[in-house]
Amino acid sequence: MSVECRVLSIQSHVVRGYVGNKSATFPLQVLGFEVDSINSVQFSNHTGYAHWKGQVLTAEELQVLYEGIKLNQVNRYDYILTGYSRDNSFLEMVVDIILELKKTNPSLVYVCDPVMGDHGVMYVPENLLPVYQEKIVPLSDILTPNQFEAELLTGRKIKTEEDAFEVMELLHKMGPGTVVLTSTDLPSKQGGKFLVALGSQKTVKPDGSKTSQKICMDIPKVDAVFVGTGDLFAAMLLAWTHHHPTDLKAACEKTVSVMHHVIKRTINYANDVAGPGKKPSPAQLELRMVQSKADIENPAIAVAVRVLE
Repeated sequence: MSVECRVLSIQSHVVRGYVGNKSATFPLQVLGFEVDSINSVQFSNHTGYAHWKGQVLTAEELQVLYEGIKLNQVNRYDYILTGYSRDNSFLEMVVDIILELKKTNPSLVYVCDPVMGDHGVMYVPENLLPVYQEKIVPLSDILTPNQFEAELLTGRKIKTEEDAFEVMELLHKMGPGTVVLTSTDLPSKQGGKFLVALGSQKTVKPDGSKTSQKICMDIPKVDAVFVGTGDLFAAMLLAWTHHHPTDLKAACEKTVSVMHHVIKRTINYANDVAGPGKKPSPAQLELRMVQSKADIENPAIAVAVRVLE
C-alpha cells in the first residue's frame, strides 16, 4: 500500500479469542492499514462460552475517547468500520462521530456491519433498528448484513434470489453503494453443502456515468459454529474494496477466500485437538488468525464469484 490508510474501528472486544476488533485489527494491519480501535464492549471472551465477564462502553465514555483523539488533531481517517453495538445512545454517538469524520474527510468510506441478529432472532434491543434505518445505513458506503438483518432494515422478506436483489436495491436507495448479503437461506445451485451469499455494487465513474455489478458466491459449509467470522468478513471487504474499488467480484473473491482458508485451518485444528468423535469446544474453535497470516496477505482463490450482470 503506497499511501498510509487509517481505519477507525468501533466494535466489540474480547480478551481471549477473535471477535469484533480482535477479528478486524490484525488482518487489516497485515494488509498495511493503520487501525485505531474503540471497544464498544470489552469481555473476557465471547458469549458462546459458558461464562463471560466484562464491561460495556457508554455513549459518554465513547465521546470522551473521541474528544481526546480530536484534541490532538489526529481525527482524520480514510475508513470507519463499525460492528456490534447494544445501546441506543451509544449508536447515536457513533452517528455523530461519523458525521464529523466525513466533514473532516469527505472521501472517507464507512463500512457498516449492522449486527442485529440472525436466523429470525434479534440479539440487540429493538430500539436500535430505527437508528440503523434512519441514520446509520444512509451514512454507510459499504453494508454487510446477513439475510435477516437485510430483511429487518427493509421490511421485506427474501425467499428468492430476485427478492434478494430487490432488497439490496432498497438498501442502495437508503445510502450505500455496495451491499453484500454475507449469508442467505437461499438454495445453492451446487447443492446443500454450499451457502449462498450475494452482492450488489453501484459506482459512478469520473465522467459521471454509472455502472453496476451483481454477484453470487457459493461458499462451502462447515459443520461447526464459529464466532467472529462476520467481523473478519467486513474487515476483509474493507481491505479488498480498497484495492478493487469498482470490482466487487475481485474484492469478494479475495474476501471469501481469506474466510475459507481461516475457517478450514480452524476446523482442522479444532478437530485434531478435540480428538476423534468429539465435538470441539468454543475455545478450540477460536479462529486461527495469526496462523493464517500468509493467507490473509495473499489469499489463493478458493471460492469462485459469479457475475450475474
